Amino acid sequence: MRDVEVRPIASPDELLAAVAIRYAVFVQEQGVPLHEEVDARDPDAFHLVAWRGGEPVGTGRLVVEGDQGLIGRMAVLPGARGQGVGAALLERLLAEARRRGLRHVHLHAQLHARGFYARFGFVASGPHFLDAGILHQRMDLELAP
Repeated sequence: MRDVEVRPIASPDELLAAVAIRYAVFVQEQGVPLHEEVDARDPDAFHLVAWRGGEPVGTGRLVVEGDQGLIGRMAVLPGARGQGVGAALLERLLAEARRRGLRHVHLHAQLHARGFYARFGFVASGPHFLDAGILHQRMDLELAP
């Protein structure tokens, strides 16, 4: 999507924009309790925001765990879905993981989103599990050195 710019969070206001997107998608839309959505990993995570027309429309984060990464908190506002915003965010998160020399990334995909992640090479593993009342499944991706 040409009119979307994905960039790392560079200020407290941009972090607030990411949290606002997550609040709209996870808390308001999906019913996730706020105390489960914002967590202790946020301060150390690498966060991105996708912008369109000067407005924040999507976000995602990468948490580094040794030589592995955990991708999460991927959220796109309803009006921007199906337009490549999520793909642009995920591509940028994977590029950051590679830049940091990580060999493996994983994520916890909501079941309806597994096909999206599979398009990027993620492979589902393990049983379904509840996270914040929503069924998820772990997905893994080995990164080329």
